[in-house]
Amino acid sequence: MTPTNNIYRKNAGKIIITILLAALAFIVLYPFIWMLVTSFKPEAEIVSYPPKLFSGRFSLDSYINIWKRVPFLKYYRNTIIFSTAVTVTSLVFDTMAGYAFARMNFPGKNIMFLLVMGTMMIPFQVIMVPLYIEIFKFGLINTYPGLVLPRATNAFGIFMMRSFFISLPKGLEEAGRIDGCTEFGIFRKIMVPLCKPAIVSLFIFHFMYQWNDLLYPLLLTTDDNMKTLPSGLATFMGTHVVEYGIIMAGACLSLLPILIAYFIAQKQFVQGIAMTGMKG
Repeated sequence: MTPTNNIYRKNAGKIIITILLAALAFIVLYPFIWMLVTSFKPEAEIVSYPPKLFSGRFSLDSYINIWKRVPFLKYYRNTIIFSTAVTVTSLVFDTMAGYAFARMNFPGKNIMFLLVMGTMMIPFQVIMVPLYIEIFKFGLINTYPGLVLPRATNAFGIFMMRSFFISLPKGLEEAGRIDGCTEFGIFRKIMVPLCKPAIVSLFIFHFMYQWNDLLYPLLLTTDDNMKTLPSGLATFMGTHVVEYGIIMAGACLSLLPILIAYFIAQKQFVQGIAMTGMKG
């Protein structure tokens, strides 16, 4: 086989791979494209049959009405406060717990870690009733502490940070102890700066999950002024009527902070996933 034929085969292979990846990207992005286009359609054209991606005319009515029909700005504020508070609190406790399970020796460490991991196997629907009763008896329904405290830490976050700390060489903490650092000093001055990519990755995971969660805020908020975006938008889904245009407009607006957060931290997110490796 001549060198020219080899070049042609390599170029053909690259073209085929590019086409396949472009097709796959289109399949993944198509629901988001449909959501965006639908948010600009009049309601009559959204429910028309057969459905069409592009209609004859576009309208901003859905984006205008969503601000008039519900306190959308309050939903946004509540979601930002809830998501940010839970994420920051969980990052602190997950990082500290992950370091303790990975680098410290104490009685019952392995059993405690297995118990923590066991909580990942329990669906939220199993604990939602006793959780509601507990929060109600503490008088924390429709409050930010009532939303934040039950999610102050997360088993997945502890597992992820433990996996990262295990991958760091032992010599780092030994050098810190020789220099006179306390255990907390080693954690704060040596370990935490090294796990910045993992923290950024976990931040995005937590923030996205809290931002998009529907059932949990819906359970613990009955006041319209305390609802988050997902639970607030759910009010447009009635028994007989679903206002698709407003729902799609709200979904597009709620998607913006997630996209901004990801694009800002994209490099460190990928680096954190690659470096963590989810070691057991």
